Amino acid sequence: MVTNIISIKLESISNNSIKKNRTYSYFFIVLLIAIVFLFISCDSFKKQSKNSSESKSAQFLLQKFMIGDWETSYIKITYPTYKKSDSNYVFEDDFSKPNSGKAQSTYKEDGTFSAWFLLANDKKVGETSGVWKTKGDSLYVNYQYQGKQVKTFYTITPTENGFKGKVIYDWDNDSEFDDKLLMKTKRLTNN
Repeated sequence: MVTNIISIKLESISNNSIKKNRTYSYFFIVLLIAIVFLFISCDSFKKQSKNSSESKSAQFLLQKFMIGDWETSYIKITYPTYKKSDSNYVFEDDFSKPNSGKAQSTYKEDGTFSAWFLLANDKKVGETSGVWKTKGDSLYVNYQYQGKQVKTFYTITPTENGFKGKVIYDWDNDSEFDDKLLMKTKRLTNN
């Protein structure tokens, strides 16, 4: 009987020891997983902070880049459903041709801009003004044009002499934001 009691106590101690070891093992595994997640989240936070800093830096650079005088040398607008029809229409203009009008603009440091067309006889027409800001690689503009409030953003890609701007907007006023505009613009030098 004493042997049975000792044997039962040893089993009990052994089972408790195994349970404690399992508990410690589970605790250790959970702790290890928590530490791994902590390192991963810290690394992710560092990457987000770095990307945020790069984004702020890119925004600052684009904002500084945009300040000045510009001339659009080429524009192409693709209308996939021109005026709600099933027809495609493409408007294309190369302003670099001799005796053609020029689309020009000035972006100021205070967040305002003005734009106009300069005819071959140097007469300004279609002048408008508005506000602008940048975020990342995008130029946001808000202005009146031909009685319509235009509020959109262009994705800007700097080039050797200026930039390419791309935007999807409702240029044909058919209530569908599906018209793709591409413009090539060069910086004007002040004389």
